Amino acid sequence: SATSIGHRAMSTTHSSSNSGDPLSPSAAGSSAHALRHKMEEHNKSINQRRTCLSTKLAHAGLSSSHGDTESSSNYNAPLSPPIELATTYERNPSGDYGDGDIYSRSCNPTRRLLEKALGQLEMSFVNYPPSSSSSSTEDTTAPTYAFSSGMAAVASLLLACKSPVKLLLPRDVYHGVPTQLHSSLKDHGVAHESVDMTNCNEIRQKIKENIESDGTLVVWIETPSNPLCQVTDIQAVCDAVQELRSQNNETFRILTVVDSTWAPPCITLPLSLGADAVLHSGTKYLGGHSDVLLGVVSCSPLTENGHWLAERLNAVQTSVGAVASPLECWLTLRGLRTLHLRVERQCQTSMKLAEYLNGHKDVVKCHYPGLDSHPQHEVAKRQMIGPQNKSMYGGMLSFEVESESWAMAVAGAVRVIRRATSLGGTETLIEHRASIEPPERRTSPLGLLRLSVGLEDVEDLQHDLEIAFEVASQVMMSNK
Repeated sequence: SATSIGHRAMSTTHSSSNSGDPLSPSAAGSSAHALRHKMEEHNKSINQRRTCLSTKLAHAGLSSSHGDTESSSNYNAPLSPPIELATTYERNPSGDYGDGDIYSRSCNPTRRLLEKALGQLEMSFVNYPPSSSSSSTEDTTAPTYAFSSGMAAVASLLLACKSPVKLLLPRDVYHGVPTQLHSSLKDHGVAHESVDMTNCNEIRQKIKENIESDGTLVVWIETPSNPLCQVTDIQAVCDAVQELRSQNNETFRILTVVDSTWAPPCITLPLSLGADAVLHSGTKYLGGHSDVLLGVVSCSPLTENGHWLAERLNAVQTSVGAVASPLECWLTLRGLRTLHLRVERQCQTSMKLAEYLNGHKDVVKCHYPGLDSHPQHEVAKRQMIGPQNKSMYGGMLSFEVESESWAMAVAGAVRVIRRATSLGGTETLIEHRASIEPPERRTSPLGLLRLSVGLEDVEDLQHDLEIAFEVASQVMMSNK
């Protein structure tokens, strides 16, 4: 047992010192450290308990090693990882770089820390301590690649796919993705088609219609969707795709990619549900302070397509070079340390605001997965699960008023809430989505306003909205 091993190790420690001398404080600390190490060496079950997700987040970027000897380089190590700004590194006299870094486009220590931390988080399939029957304490890391923006991550992922490439996109999706497909990628053979991602039968049919002899079909899942908060059943879609894969030739790949920007790792873990890859705009919740521009893709180590994509995406990251800067990576690592705390608060406040808006006389409709009236509420209850196995429905919601002018009047009257694009920061933002979408591809209702809920007191936010509705009502009445 661990206790008997501890006794044996302790007796060895005592026998090597003068039995009559009292144990000094420094010797006590060193002996305890050595004893813990010996206990772990002899009894691996001591570390069977898997580290909770919140602890992993709090330690993002830190070394997990505590050193085996007094000379361990981990002692006196910084508890905030350094920002490595160097772009090039000196070669050995022999001309060999060995296992060291060469050039920051292909390798940067700060970026590597972020990629490792996110890769481990995406594989945290249990957000709370597992049962004692767990057979392994090893953390599987998803191959992860950080890019200069979320859209750079999207483009790099598509470049990594074997052509011809076609995407099945949700009908409700962040407008930047179809805009990229209609502009920069239009002349490069990347096609796309819209599908209702909440309808597995429609998805199956669309996949069957688009199976070719060669190339890649990307089933692009965005959940919750932007801005209508539609929730896709990731596991159901991945199961359907896998069933069709088994009937297909090996030269044509069907990839499942989840844009989980609105549901960061402390809410949803898409790789655990069968996805081949998960993408985040790190600008949003991962960074969390409206001061980062970064995108990230993690590939599943559990699927053959995930391995295939990881190898190709690594090559694209190195050769194309749209990499995240060391400062952006460091800021994102800093953001990860409070991710679970921020998101938990944002989810709680969003739920209260959604209930308020859902019952407001001037609101035509409120879109939030946590509402019982949401069409995919049951899916969200299963899929959007926080560290304590409790449903967390996200920090994003949207609501509709009767017209575009009504919406702009409400947005114009807020004071605590700020009018701005983007999301996931500490401040609450409101945005009229239809006015920033390309007119020829506008999908948001004209009366819709999107809220990114921050960390303010919910009473202040609710009061701000209440006054804004009153002001907007007066403005609209005065023009009748």
